[in-house]
Amino acid sequence: MYFAALLARTEDGWEASDTELDDVETLSDLTELAREASVDDDTVIVFIEQEDAWFGIVRVEGEDDPRIFVSDGAAAARSSYGEILTKELLGDDQDDDGPDLDALDLDGTEDGEPVEEDDDEEESAVTAEAVPEEPVGDRLILADLGMSEKELLALDTDALAEIADALGAAEVLEAVR
Repeated sequence: MYFAALLARTEDGWEASDTELDDVETLSDLTELAREASVDDDTVIVFIEQEDAWFGIVRVEGEDDPRIFVSDGAAAARSSYGEILTKELLGDDQDDDGPDLDALDLDGTEDGEPVEEDDDEEESAVTAEAVPEEPVGDRLILADLGMSEKELLALDTDALAEIADALGAAEVLEAVR
């Protein structure tokens, strides 16, 4: 179960709205959703949380590239919305179109061995292991808004409420929860 909310900064403080992620398939979709909630290209914070397994923050300001933080890269990579964030942060090795041609001998084999086609299971295991079971992304994402890197990294359960409290938006976030 996911919880997602948008916090948009306005002249009067923060405005919160819960959001449906059903139509979000890429980081671009999520960024566009945030920009639509923005007032005068000001800061928008997107919170995504999956049942205390992990949380993610996407910060969008105007047309700048989004800044991303994920509390547990490995846990997030195993979920649909978390995968969107971790792919952006860590890259996506699964988009390769074939073997590394520089590592192949001229006869199309690597180290003289035929290239095996049934390595898909091993490849996904390696990819899953490559995602760290620790926070990934921009650890200073909220530093200028009242939450230091140390405070962000110390969060565990109910992280979104603590973040909203540090931003001065606890009441508006609670209203949409």
